[in-house]
Amino acid sequence: MKLIKNAEVYSPDYLGKKDILLANDKIIAIEDQLSADSFPIEIDVIDVAGKIVTPGFVDCHFHLTGGGGEGGYQNRTPEVTLSKLTTAGVTTVVGCLGTDGVGRDMVALISKARGLEVEGISTYLYVGSYHLPVCTVTDSIIKDLLTIDKIIGIGEIAIADHRSSQPSFEEFTRAASEARVGGMLSGKAGIINVHLGDGKEPFKLIERTVDETEIPISQFLPTHINRTEAVFEAAIDYAKRGGYVDFTGSENPEFWEKSDGEVRFSKGLKRLLAEGIAIEQITMTSDGQGSLPYFDENNQFLGLGVGSAKSLLVGIKDAVLNEGIPLETAIKTITKNPATILKLSSKGSLEIGKDADICVLDPHTLDLTSVIAKGQLMVHEQEVNVWGTFEQSY
Repeated sequence: MKLIKNAEVYSPDYLGKKDILLANDKIIAIEDQLSADSFPIEIDVIDVAGKIVTPGFVDCHFHLTGGGGEGGYQNRTPEVTLSKLTTAGVTTVVGCLGTDGVGRDMVALISKARGLEVEGISTYLYVGSYHLPVCTVTDSIIKDLLTIDKIIGIGEIAIADHRSSQPSFEEFTRAASEARVGGMLSGKAGIINVHLGDGKEPFKLIERTVDETEIPISQFLPTHINRTEAVFEAAIDYAKRGGYVDFTGSENPEFWEKSDGEVRFSKGLKRLLAEGIAIEQITMTSDGQGSLPYFDENNQFLGLGVGSAKSLLVGIKDAVLNEGIPLETAIKTITKNPATILKLSSKGSLEIGKDADICVLDPHTLDLTSVIAKGQLMVHEQEVNVWGTFEQSY
């Protein structure tokens, strides 16, 4: 058991100063005051006086086994290590495949996810890659959702992108319908995670599916909505129809804003809220370990960067400290919102009975100081800087 004392709690809604009691991997009490002396067993006390406590971050678009390859074998990005997730505050991650669903496959992705789970964090998966039809583990999307516990949806299905399989309307709607039915039968979200390219009509296939079939708009989670100004403007219209929209965070938002025309999360979030879009429709993910390729005007490969889980907190800090968005609003995009959309009922908020996934932040800088995943202290204040130095040298 662990007792977190004197926390300024954002559940993500602000609760004020509270004490939080953890038993094994669950939150069992949140009170104004709790004393370790009140219990007949030994309790570890963690005093976080003066610090902010939030739910652990939920990163629902991550290339656990690496990504890339658009520039050849030498451009394949490496798989993630546990420390790169935990030192970024990520306690729940959803893995996916991207452009390359052959050199990297679902067996490798499942194996990596199970390894990270053993190491202490929670993992889930989308089945598939950029291409349709979905390359499933069993013989169907529905059966994958029914029989493989970690699979909660399909993706990332690429549309409006020169790297996609250029799916037809029939292919796209068939995959979406199977994901929906599989989700219903298995009690999972059955979400369709959609990679948006920078084509002229990035939402066309999704909107046509919603208009011409009975599949609801809530079944889709389109990502990379901020890749260009044009895609972002289309995303505003899509969100006004009631759709979910997912920003891709950046560890260096100024660079991508200037070099690639990307709309940085903080400014995009402020714009969406000003347009009347409900915060519950908005998420941010890191595209971690995925390649961030550069192409010229003829779609010829120029180079690439690598996505990082750290981009989540970079985006939140930018939104709160530079754009004046309340922390309890911004933090929902990486905690409660993805957990709700993906039906991860034990994740995303600090409530009695939920998983004990917790981040501790400095109230002035919002820097991460400690991380608890499923009740276990994964990172404490001294380790944050140590791991950061390790990653740079590596």
